[in-house]
Amino acid sequence: MRFATLFAVACISLLAADANSLTPAEKAAGWRLLFDGKTLNGWEDTGKKDPPGKSWTIEDGCIKSQPKPGLREDLFTTESFSDFELVFQWKISPGGNSGLKYRIQDRFFLNEALIRTGKFKRFEDLANDAIATRSVLREQATQEYIVGFEYQVIDDSGHADARRGAFYQAGALYDMIAVTQKTAKAPGEFNDARIVVRGKHMEHWLNGVKVAEGDLGSPDAAAKAAKRWGTSSPIYKALADVPKLKTPIALQNHNDAAWFRGIKIRTLR
Repeated sequence: MRFATLFAVACISLLAADANSLTPAEKAAGWRLLFDGKTLNGWEDTGKKDPPGKSWTIEDGCIKSQPKPGLREDLFTTESFSDFELVFQWKISPGGNSGLKYRIQDRFFLNEALIRTGKFKRFEDLANDAIATRSVLREQATQEYIVGFEYQVIDDSGHADARRGAFYQAGALYDMIAVTQKTAKAPGEFNDARIVVRGKHMEHWLNGVKVAEGDLGSPDAAAKAAKRWGTSSPIYKALADVPKLKTPIALQNHNDAAWFRGIKIRTLR
């Protein structure tokens, strides 16, 4: 029994190591790693900020989002990217929700406790009006909100958001472009994701299938943003106009455990 357990652990470690490495062919094609499997080199380490963040750890060759960290924040690359092809592997906890964000237009902290006071009825009202700073929030119930475009990572069968429909299921451009089919694996199993972005055009792939394609800021996508935020909102304007085309990439902490590995990128001309 002990030997079987040790063998299983060794196999997991080998699979993680393979995922976080490049083949000679990948190197020749211009791919490079965004995660080395061991450190947060190349990422904004939230644990080194003031106050330190506890949203992210490294576990078994994966970057892992920690559930309910107190100060909830996403994990950003230190480098910005314009046109790119990105691949990564992800798995989600049962009933979990997460994502990967790109073409990030803004980021700021919010105190979600203000919703419970009755001052703001909706999260969208809070995000439009109640911006704060990291140092002020500290131990309050807060999050860093990211204005950008999200590749949805979610348990399609176990999370209420996914049951709302194809705009909120794994592989979708969250709330903007729906998936054409469901190809996600069960919670606890790794999925292969691919994102291709040229200008404002995007493709989302999941487990070898192109599940979503369209233009950021297209009339249909902008209409979805307008419905959520209102046309006078600066968040709506950023999502409709997409003025920033060279930005970091971020992994989302949505208060649930999620694992990311094999994060590789190559720039497109």
